[in-house]
Amino acid sequence: EAPRYAKALAIRHLVFVVEQGVPVSEELDQYEAEATHYLVRAKGLFVGAGRWRMTAEGIKIERIAVLAAHRRQGIATALVRQMLLDIQKTHGRSALIYLHAQQDACGLYQNLGFQAVGEAFSECAIWHLKMHYQP
Repeated sequence: EAPRYAKALAIRHLVFVVEQGVPVSEELDQYEAEATHYLVRAKGLFVGAGRWRMTAEGIKIERIAVLAAHRRQGIATALVRQMLLDIQKTHGRSALIYLHAQQDACGLYQNLGFQAVGEAFSECAIWHLKMHYQP
């Protein structure tokens, strides 16, 4: 499990820290140990990662990252679909599932059944929208 987690962290580091300029102190947080982590392999390579965790509000999907060379191939869509299935298997269909989507990724999440709630906000100098899953 540790090597897989290290691969997920490496993907997140490349996408969020190197590519998007998110400080390491923001990308790695106090929720790493309690989150359920995912790692995606495509054509034999590890290319995507994500996690979800319980919060006071519900279940939050976070840190969805796909390496730049592998984007627009359905990897993030497949990853989030699998996460939603796993969450619903574990917590039932009535649990509130939400995320903070980077604005340029909102279309991806809308296609999966998420709806924006509230106003856009800046997180790590990147504009986001809070979105709730409404299948």
